[in-house]
Amino acid sequence: MEKIIFNEENNVRIDQYLIDKLNISRSKVQKMIKEKQILVNNNVIKNSYSLKQNDEISYEPYEEEEMKAEAVKMDLDIVYEDDDIIVVNKQNGLVVHPAVGNKSNTLVNGLLYHSKQLSDLNGEFRPGIVHRIDAYTTGLLVIAKNNKAHEALAKQLEEKTTHRKYIALVWGVVNTDTGTIDAPIGRDTNDRKKMTVTSMNSKEAITHFKVLKRFSNTTLIELNLETGRTHQIRVHMNYIGYPIVNDPVYGRRKKFDESGQCLHAKELGFIHPTTKKYMEFSSELPECFTEILNQVENS
Repeated sequence: MEKIIFNEENNVRIDQYLIDKLNISRSKVQKMIKEKQILVNNNVIKNSYSLKQNDEISYEPYEEEEMKAEAVKMDLDIVYEDDDIIVVNKQNGLVVHPAVGNKSNTLVNGLLYHSKQLSDLNGEFRPGIVHRIDAYTTGLLVIAKNNKAHEALAKQLEEKTTHRKYIALVWGVVNTDTGTIDAPIGRDTNDRKKMTVTSMNSKEAITHFKVLKRFSNTTLIELNLETGRTHQIRVHMNYIGYPIVNDPVYGRRKKFDESGQCLHAKELGFIHPTTKKYMEFSSELPECFTEILNQVENS
């Protein structure tokens, strides 16, 4: 069994604590506790057990349902491709990789049909995937066609040397021309599907932004990511009071009829894993974004 020593000063329920530590849902944690796959100080406990400092948690590693992605013919917008990488301009509403409940209509399924060569470092249902963007975020992604390329690209992301520029339309008039949001992000303990700014079980998250144009009740901004946390831009902008327009999860406000949130991964730059030359790609705002932007400009 694996072991964790609880060394935090404040007591916390074991099921709540293990959500982030094991990166699984509360229901799965509770099931493991019920099946005695999680012990504290070698004792069987209940879901409501309150952890105390120096408690030893023993657990059997959780095994996810095995999934294997299948190739599906799909109309992908391939911006660039060679023997090592594929740069894709992802469309609105397209999930990046399969998960429980959505195993076939994802970018990965389309990539498997497009290419027989994709890295396997992230497992069978995330071949080639080095980084992700949300389903309703549009724009550029780089895909690795072999493990050597994957490792090189992942290292650049880890060392924060990649260039990633986003364009977003946010609610509210941002007064400052530029700004930096330095606030750690972790899983929302009240809703596992959401992320939040928190000091508990969180990771460093830094977002830089610049105002491009102000409207009556919205602002068009440019953002650069220094880190790449899940939902980072959406969480950070909501945290400072300017949520992304049409975001279905964070900062719920008026929604336009057009689908898709107004967040676009416009530029992507990195050192090519083989040639070692810097490459940079750019993509135009998609129609789902420009239609909303036109309405804002004319209102």
